[in-house]
Amino acid sequence: MTTKKKIRVCVAGATGWAGSELCKGIVLTADLELVSAVSRKSAGKDLNELLNLSNKQKIPVFGTIEEALAIPCDVLVEYTKPDIAKHQVITAIQHGVNVVVGASGLSDADYEEIGAVADENKQAVLAVGNFAISVVLLNKFAEMAAKYMPNWEIIDYASDAKVDSPSGSTLELANKLAKVSASNKTIPIEDTKGIKETRGADINGMQVHSVRLPGYVIALETIFGMEDEKLILKHEAGNSAKPYVQGALLAIRKVDTFTGLKRGLDNVMDFNS
Repeated sequence: MTTKKKIRVCVAGATGWAGSELCKGIVLTADLELVSAVSRKSAGKDLNELLNLSNKQKIPVFGTIEEALAIPCDVLVEYTKPDIAKHQVITAIQHGVNVVVGASGLSDADYEEIGAVADENKQAVLAVGNFAISVVLLNKFAEMAAKYMPNWEIIDYASDAKVDSPSGSTLELANKLAKVSASNKTIPIEDTKGIKETRGADINGMQVHSVRLPGYVIALETIFGMEDEKLILKHEAGNSAKPYVQGALLAIRKVDTFTGLKRGLDNVMDFNS
């Protein structure tokens, strides 16, 4: 009987809040193998020691993606900051490695460029604004609601320490809803009396408001309104990164099932079964 080959994974941002929790999940998963990591602050160390992992083999930590890719891998999970994420994603693609993007802050223009590179190199990129299953369901339900309720706005909540605004989860949702239609505005924003900026930012034809305050981790809310009725869809995250692990593991397993760029975990999930 032939043993199925494990999927070899490199995690960029492996010592971060979400990346470290994912690494712990990977080493406990039979069909995945964590072979390397990227963390500029921890370069040269063993990830096993840094995260107290139970892995028997050394997991080297590198300071750059170029160094990390010297160790063969099948999938890069990108969990770093937007200022370096695009470079690392494109570098991995050009090295024949599929990519799962968990970093937030990349723009639609960034993804257009990434998608073109993926197509050119016949590799796959699965960009996921939020790996939590509740967020995947929120996105799906919001797409359904947008077909019947034409007025909506999005509120994006996060900690005061979050530097990017809006969040990757919000950008992903706005991207999906834009494919349904632009949100209807009874009074055009340019006709607003007073301070127009209080109406939020226009992203793909809908108003988005970002709240950054202590006490929040990540929350995402879409409010649909019609005369005498409204629908509120809201996801709230706690302090742990555990809710994101199962979705990320699913993304790693599914990223080789297509070529090019897909945005959203729902693209590789079966909602019909």
